[in-house]
Amino acid sequence: MRILVVEDDALLREAIVTVFREEGYWVDEADNGDDGLFKAGQNIFDLLVLDIMLPEISGLAIVKKLRRQGLTVPILFLTARDSIEDRVAGLESGADDYLIKPFAVPELLARVKALLRRTASGKEGMLQYGEIALNPKLKDGFVNQNALQLTAKEYELLEFFIVNKEQILAREQIFDRIWGFESETTLGIVDLYVHYLRKKLAPFGYEAVIQTVRGVGFKLKAK
Repeated sequence: MRILVVEDDALLREAIVTVFREEGYWVDEADNGDDGLFKAGQNIFDLLVLDIMLPEISGLAIVKKLRRQGLTVPILFLTARDSIEDRVAGLESGADDYLIKPFAVPELLARVKALLRRTASGKEGMLQYGEIALNPKLKDGFVNQNALQLTAKEYELLEFFIVNKEQILAREQIFDRIWGFESETTLGIVDLYVHYLRKKLAPFGYEAVIQTVRGVGFKLKAK
């Protein structure tokens, strides 16, 4: 699971990121609203943890912009603003939960896990596009019940395509989701793994379902 933490207090942000990484989450961070909005807008995270009072753009404005763009990623506000009016404003902006600072780490983790369970619950069953199906528990794909024998990265890539089916995904967006902003590999790895996926889909006649969008990236779309 991938979490983005947007918090301008460096010590608090570092502490939260450390806690999440110790729990086994893949974490990225931002210290201002502009950077947070840009990263969140890539639509590669499973959960956003946002402060409300941020430099550049407030957490409330970020959430409103993301929801207008159609992003449904769960969002948890962390804030010192504890009035009923503030809580209502936060939730009405599109956030899913609201935690008051200072908070206890066990409560933060409990709320994060609860929000991530909601995301995961939508993936408990098979994910499907045409005759291509993914089993999230087995981390493998199938075409007409024939196993594709996917590697971990191939599975992640095909899942990202199916979750965002018939949408154009930029190479940079795919790279950030599968390999991460800080990865030392190059952008060309995306084309390489798309090639791998197409080879595994080819025996079933489905290699063309991953379409190249020239100069941009790729799209999962049946012809």
